[in-house]
Amino acid sequence: MSDRGLLARDVIHAWGRILAGYRPNLSIEITKECPLRCPGCYAYGDDHLGGDVTLRGLADFRGDELVSRFMALIDRHRPLHVSIVGGEPLVRYRELGVILPRLAGRGIHTQLVTSAVRPIPLEWASLRRLQLVVSIDGLPPEHDARRAPATYERIVKHIAGHQITVHCTVTRQQARKEGYLEEFLRTWQENPHTRLIWVSLYTPQKGEISAERLTSADRAQVIADLRRLRPMFSKLQMLDGMLNVYAQPPQSPQDCVFAQTTECLSSDFERRITPCQFGGNPDCSNCGCIASAGLEAIGRHRLTGGIQVGRIFYASLQVGRTVARLRPVTAARGAQGELEERSPA
Repeated sequence: MSDRGLLARDVIHAWGRILAGYRPNLSIEITKECPLRCPGCYAYGDDHLGGDVTLRGLADFRGDELVSRFMALIDRHRPLHVSIVGGEPLVRYRELGVILPRLAGRGIHTQLVTSAVRPIPLEWASLRRLQLVVSIDGLPPEHDARRAPATYERIVKHIAGHQITVHCTVTRQQARKEGYLEEFLRTWQENPHTRLIWVSLYTPQKGEISAERLTSADRAQVIADLRRLRPMFSKLQMLDGMLNVYAQPPQSPQDCVFAQTTECLSSDFERRITPCQFGGNPDCSNCGCIASAGLEAIGRHRLTGGIQVGRIFYASLQVGRTVARLRPVTAARGAQGELEERSPA
């Protein structure tokens, strides 16, 4: 089946889950542990979980208990797509060695986001519907300073035998260096273990003042650079529609397809992360999340007759909310949380 046919099938399946009152996407912080201390990491921010507790203050699990609790979440939420984040997921590589084959056996698309701080088990390379996303923030001097001990040397060694998606979050430090993004793309385009390259823009919290935050001019320049560079690098997956969303992001979580279709849970598997995976109070007007851009681009697509996909999506949300309310209480608790209210555009 072609990629376009596969995408269409996935969209139809997701639409069915929404109409049934479920969120099709599930994001799970599988552990609170991480050996990295990256500047600007939203997961360990003071307000990521609402301000009363931080990720390091939550419970998390290991061993058979982690596996059983994780799979119980899958049974309850019945997602089509699962993102496993952290913390650093590879801290729980033994448990993932059980979980990932089970998800593959169920036909669930799974995305594992890692720093590649330790070797990625070779047996994972053969798992169907598993996407390994490795976070690489710039070229070696900047990346190694930000993300040690997950240095370039370790990453290159630890991804051997896999086809990874490189994910770079552009910060102001990178954006201000002429030719930097092109050099980064060339480095990973030439790596034989790279399948795709994704580029996000740093997403700040409201009122944040930091060295990472991009100015409006920075954002415009990075977007222009990505448009120029895309034809030069075949592994760079940044479609025009996604770049258009970076230029004009959804203005609130209620306007964001990703936020509306994704349930995010932290390491105790109970606490919801709201309003989206960033938690806290994200500045949506400066959002650079690639997941949000991808889904929003689909939502802005116009069908024959000029109707936006997003209008159908939000109408479907209303139907899904009604279905969820009619579901017995015990089953309703198994849904992906209450779908947030929004009137169709």
